[in-house]
Amino acid sequence: MERIATLLAAEGLAVWRFEFDYMAGRREGEKRPPPRAERLNDEYLAAVGEVLSRLGPGRRLLIGGKSMGGRVASMVADGLHHERRIAALVCLGYPFHPPGARTGTEVPSVTRTAHLMRLDCPALFVQGERDPFGARSTAKALGLPPSIRFHWVHDGDHDLAPRARSGTTHAANLAEAVRAIAAFSLGGRAL
Repeated sequence: MERIATLLAAEGLAVWRFEFDYMAGRREGEKRPPPRAERLNDEYLAAVGEVLSRLGPGRRLLIGGKSMGGRVASMVADGLHHERRIAALVCLGYPFHPPGARTGTEVPSVTRTAHLMRLDCPALFVQGERDPFGARSTAKALGLPPSIRFHWVHDGDHDLAPRARSGTTHAANLAEAVRAIAAFSLGGRAL
């Protein structure tokens, strides 16, 4: 996220980042598993409130995150969008299902998508084509609503990193992701 934030800033987008308390604890040596995503909603909403208090009038706010952060952002996005507090949602490496639950083009038995099926907020999901939490074939099989647009990063994994033989680099994939996000931020449409 640090590299993506730096690249987005270079595109002229203001970026505010925050870290969930459980992630800060992990950096300090705590070894607890992450809490259920729903338990992070209030922490995320508090961070959005802080950003909104600093944001000038007429500015468009997009919320999002990487993996679990994107999942939590997607859970609070519709409420914030209906209140006209945010313009859109951006998720990087959304965890559609636990790793290993994918079964080809079929919908996995365990998914993290029930709330997405009724998502009205414009959303861009930037996914690696090989993401073990939700590759292209799985995402297509889920039948997600048209409010969710995708940008698929060539040969990318969960962190958008390609294999060496792919003909691209991680830096190129991150730059591509940032271009897609920047274009989406201008009007809610993906490239």
